[in-house]
Amino acid sequence: MERQSQGGMWMRGKTIGRGSLSTVSLATAKQKSNKRRSHLPPLMAVKWAEVSRSGTLQKEREILTRFEGCPHILRCYGDEITTENGELTYNVLLEYASGGTLASRIKNSGGGLPEADVRRYTCSILQGLNYIHDRGYVHCDIKPQNIVLVLCSSSSSDDYVVKIADFGSAKNTMIEQRKRRKESRCLNLRGTPLYMSPECVLRKEQEAPSDIWALGCVVAEMFSGKPAWNCKSDINIDELLSRIGSSRELPDTPSEMSKEGKDFLKRCFVRTSNFRWTAAMLLHHPFVSENVGLQTAPELSNDAKVHLAGSYVEESALGGQKRRINGSDDPSIGEDSLKPSIKAFNCYKRLRRCATAT
Repeated sequence: MERQSQGGMWMRGKTIGRGSLSTVSLATAKQKSNKRRSHLPPLMAVKWAEVSRSGTLQKEREILTRFEGCPHILRCYGDEITTENGELTYNVLLEYASGGTLASRIKNSGGGLPEADVRRYTCSILQGLNYIHDRGYVHCDIKPQNIVLVLCSSSSSDDYVVKIADFGSAKNTMIEQRKRRKESRCLNLRGTPLYMSPECVLRKEQEAPSDIWALGCVVAEMFSGKPAWNCKSDINIDELLSRIGSSRELPDTPSEMSKEGKDFLKRCFVRTSNFRWTAAMLLHHPFVSENVGLQTAPELSNDAKVHLAGSYVEESALGGQKRRINGSDDPSIGEDSLKPSIKAFNCYKRLRRCATAT
């Protein structure tokens, strides 16, 4: 069904998705509008809602303007208010993801994706998250349904790249911190329970580390074809949140993953958020580093280097056993535990001296 105002530069097509707050339809650019809107591609997606109910969508559009130019985030072409039968509709024009969502890709895989694809997709998501976090934002709802597959324009074959989409739950960390100080009431939880981090459940704290925990859940799900938390489909939400927030349990790590993959998940599934690796740190992890070009790999700050060494100290203090999950560690880890602890601690001291000297 077409919804457009007089002089609109595009036409609405069939509906391809519905959410609680908005609808997504196909859209095509009008040929006569090429001179005025040459930036519009022939085929797009349009996300729309009634103006009276479009607050979240308008906020999403505003956030997307902060990320223009990042190839790992779904592109936005602008917004427009249209009318139909006297009803005002707010529209956001988006890049069309012809490959659908990562959730549908996993569902149709019949048991999980090849590890080569998991590595490549993870690298792209990480680069997007690093871009988001560097600009003071948190996505707050990283999950397969919010990762989309876009046809690669530089490839002649049907090759897809993944991009982060749906910023309806995203927040600016500085604005949120000021809101916390001014308001005595607790802030509402954002996101989807299966992908929430322990600090989110316990303290309603959603900062950059929460996105990393959710990424770990997505990576495990890409590989196994099922959610990282091993639970029944009809599990009570309170029971799930209790497992995430109050127990020492960690999401499942697929046993078939490579050693590098298991170690990558270990860095994501750290219950103490301060010890969880950042997106920039994870982009240097062997699981994805081969997919990151030398020109695009982020330079680690001194603080990040100290954080990196500190995480090794925290782990090796108990012989590598503190964060062991589902047999993901090499059996030899834990033997002669004093040596790795001293080595990591000495590394930590050197990096701390380096950081304080600059």
